[in-house]
Amino acid sequence: MNEDELRAGLRDEMASLTPPPPSSAAATLGLARRANVRHRAAWASAGTAAVVLAVTGFTAVATPDGRVHQPAGPGPQVAPGASGDTAKPWPTGPDGRPQEDRTARAGTRYDQGASLLRDVLAIVPTGYSTPDDPPNTPYDQRTVRTHQAQFEDTVDGVDRWSYLTSVAVAQGKGTGRVIVEVHEAGTRELPTEPCALAQTFWGMEGECQVETVGAAQVGVVVRPGRDERLDQWSAYRHPDGVVVYVAQGKKLDELRPELTKLPFSVPQLAALAIDERFHLK
Repeated sequence: MNEDELRAGLRDEMASLTPPPPSSAAATLGLARRANVRHRAAWASAGTAAVVLAVTGFTAVATPDGRVHQPAGPGPQVAPGASGDTAKPWPTGPDGRPQEDRTARAGTRYDQGASLLRDVLAIVPTGYSTPDDPPNTPYDQRTVRTHQAQFEDTVDGVDRWSYLTSVAVAQGKGTGRVIVEVHEAGTRELPTEPCALAQTFWGMEGECQVETVGAAQVGVVVRPGRDERLDQWSAYRHPDGVVVYVAQGKKLDELRPELTKLPFSVPQLAALAIDERFHLK
């Protein structure tokens, strides 16, 4: 077949095909959220998740180390380390039945996550607003104010949980974000040295310094490395083992202009990491 015959054949073949339906952004994001939930164990390869993160703001909180909150989504999930009929059930929900995945959608843990969201909103400095999602936005479709309580593991017969809240902060035409993530004692093996602890946040690295707040030593990454999802974050391990991360970023997503100035100074960011409002037990 010569070139002219090949081109004519291709045109005829394409003309005979039924064109695909137009893409739906809502349907695509819904599929992405469900895929994130189903594949949490494989989150280390988070290239696709990073794209979802850029599109949706922060509903999908993607990290490369595989140990971070995922957006709530429908459908069952296999418990960690379980398979087949020997699957270990998820923690019991308020209805007395096992949860469908790691995320608590009702009950005490869910309420604690919602309370953390309110506390984060309360710390936003004067001069910054906190945009909200449209009224009646479903929990798993929220993008600018999110909270999640997530089951991590059972240690010595006790369920261990972590919590994450992300809040959009706006000033002028720019929109950034403030994030608080809390891990109950025993959820993970985390370093004790302040900067080593800060470097574990979402697997990100950067220029870190130790800030003294009263008697506490807090690690603060003041300048990130090559990962530009966030600009600064602090980390503190309470004496009882609870770990708190507080982060801020000038950019919320790819759809909005970024802030010209971060909401908190470095000393303020360090002080927030030891704030008792975030010391969840």
